Amino acid sequence: MVTTSVDGRAPHGTGAGVLRAAGRSGFTARGVVYVLVGVLALRIAFGDGGEEADRQGALHRIAAQPFGSVLLWVLAAGFAGMTLWRASTAVFGEAGSKKTGHRLLCAARAVFYASVCWGTAAYAAGSGGGSDSDAASRDWTASALGLPAGRFLVGAGGLVLLGVGIGVAVRAVQRRFLRKLDTGAMGRRTRSAVTASGVSGNVARGAVFAGAGVFVLVAAVRFDPGQAKGMDDTLRSFAGSAAGPWLLVAVAVGLVLFGVFSFASARWRRL
Repeated sequence: MVTTSVDGRAPHGTGAGVLRAAGRSGFTARGVVYVLVGVLALRIAFGDGGEEADRQGALHRIAAQPFGSVLLWVLAAGFAGMTLWRASTAVFGEAGSKKTGHRLLCAARAVFYASVCWGTAAYAAGSGGGSDSDAASRDWTASALGLPAGRFLVGAGGLVLLGVGIGVAVRAVQRRFLRKLDTGAMGRRTRSAVTASGVSGNVARGAVFAGAGVFVLVAAVRFDPGQAKGMDDTLRSFAGSAAGPWLLVAVAVGLVLFGVFSFASARWRRL
């Protein structure tokens, strides 16, 4: 049974426990995907770049394991849990927050994880789960460029991605993520490890978002959807930077650490 507090801000009772379990399963699923994406990106950095370093590549890697289909369904269930928990925070607010902007962000995240859940389930069912991130990015950009004022819409989307990436990195450096964790339940060494993984992982994730945003902006300026890049091509572009493959190594390690941080969130996040 789900009940709400007298001010209607948060669920209580049996339903609250279900929602917490759903959220924790979602963070675990997110951690699995990011660890695998980071490992695939490391392989690209060291010259073994045959697989896509994105969610589709991670799902392919899981499917190749013993009982891979079962593992994919478990992962889909985890993302379904994340969808449910995010939807609940959109309705009730997270940690009692009633800010409209935060609730809208939670609603957007719920929609995102619903699509991730659907894609993972489709992959598990054998239908492929849709196109990879690079093809999807080009397709979406091409569709948007075909709309009235499409160039400006795509440019605005690129700016949003760039801003999100910078924002994620800045908040990581400020360690704002610690506010959502029950750090009092951690030992000193555990807290240090979680903090390091949170900072490094979120900075790496922010770099990927920002890099993808830059490519979308280029696509808008040149009116060329082929310039847009998904996660895989964005990561590969880091290897072609002035820093060489070592920039990709740093980002890839950061993505693995973000996966580790997601596991820590599954354990210690206040839900």
